Amino acid sequence: AIALIQEHEPPEGYFLAFSGGKDSVVIYDLAVKAGVRFDAHYNNTQIDPPELRLFIKRNYPGVDWIPPKKTMFELVEMHNCLPTRIMRFCCKYLKEHSGMGRVLLDGVRGAESARRAKRKRVEKSYQVDKIFVHAIFDWADGDVWKYIRDNNISYCKLYDEGWSRIGCIGCPMSTKKQLEFQFERYPGIKNAYLRSTKTAFLNNPHKYFGTDYELYFEWWMSKLSVKEFFHNKRMEQNTDALIKE
Repeated sequence: AIALIQEHEPPEGYFLAFSGGKDSVVIYDLAVKAGVRFDAHYNNTQIDPPELRLFIKRNYPGVDWIPPKKTMFELVEMHNCLPTRIMRFCCKYLKEHSGMGRVLLDGVRGAESARRAKRKRVEKSYQVDKIFVHAIFDWADGDVWKYIRDNNISYCKLYDEGWSRIGCIGCPMSTKKQLEFQFERYPGIKNAYLRSTKTAFLNNPHKYFGTDYELYFEWWMSKLSVKEFFHNKRMEQNTDALIKE
């Protein structure tokens, strides 16, 4: 990994994409050990867990915080919906705009998802004008944790509380169970999602849910298709009617 970082070091230094997660702290440490020039940046989505934000401030004070061009809640109102796995408009505005024209050093790993496994350790994106260097692309989770332990690297303690991945609260890639856990822990962010959805639907009623933002939010949390969700709702209503009879 160090050899790869040294091999592709650009004259102006790397744009190190730092999220504060376990992969990021490893990449940061590897960049230091490689002796290359880099400047580290954190995309401040404003919906990351407060514990993660505090960890970055305390342990990586030199990291630059990039403010969002629009907040997640402004994006919800603009798109008249919450982000989904199919329509992930959030990353485009909250993360992907940074580092244009630079060589990005990041902690992307193939083991994280089937989609990421198709990527390469070094790749150029003409769409966003970036070159990516994924120095630990072929590392497994166990490799990351072993490196952290062997090198005595500090990490966000949310991992010790059972979090396997740390990122935006309400990420559309989260499972239903993960979303329920996140919103129970951070009800203020859940309420902000509800408020922005309410505002959006009052201005522009949804195709299927009209102005019923609470029912829409229930569907969004369910991870079901709209057809499946309303089918289940009808079944529940029929069951309730039979019980009353």
